[in-house]
Amino acid sequence: MPPTTETDQQMPAEVEEQPLLLLVLSLLAVFGCIALATSILIADFVVPNHDWIADTISDLGAGRYEFIVDIGLYTFSAALIGLAVSSAHVHLGAWDWSVGIIALIVFGLLVFLIGARNEYGDSDSDGWVIHIYLVYALGITMTIACFALARGAALASPRYRTILIATGVVWVISAPVFFFLPTEIDGIYERYLGMLSFVLILTLAHLFYQRSKQRNAS
Repeated sequence: MPPTTETDQQMPAEVEEQPLLLLVLSLLAVFGCIALATSILIADFVVPNHDWIADTISDLGAGRYEFIVDIGLYTFSAALIGLAVSSAHVHLGAWDWSVGIIALIVFGLLVFLIGARNEYGDSDSDGWVIHIYLVYALGITMTIACFALARGAALASPRYRTILIATGVVWVISAPVFFFLPTEIDGIYERYLGMLSFVLILTLAHLFYQRSKQRNAS
């Protein structure tokens, strides 16, 4: 094997965006939202004596049929991690975009942990109950992701920035309300917050999908 020359050592690595990777991960993001919504809808009908207005999504994740919602949560988690990979692959900003990438990763891990821990305030006392702390952290990372990714997303289109900031503002106003609602309606309100998180994910999915199309066309 010939020795490595100084010229070889200084040669920069070639970096190129991969449109197929962006396409696949964008579709995964959309599928993750569909999978979670579908799993909740199925569980609403399958779980006995479930009131989707009063009972939270967490209630569906405990008990005999917990696997239904768990599948949706794990797929949703994979969608968030996939978006983080896309965001790192196509870095559209400075430090704030990097913060947004980390927020997406943490968001995805939190969703996974919520599904894996199987503790939903249902009198589960085995070990350290951390569900409420995971929920708090999820709310914070959602906020950070919306605002941190907004400036970089504007480089693709100003409308992405508008959507992300608007989503972040609505989330900041809406999310804390959940903890003060009566239990008779907190189930439907939690579903509303879930739909709001879909806006973040689908906006980023659309951004990277459009980028993949542009790279294929060029």
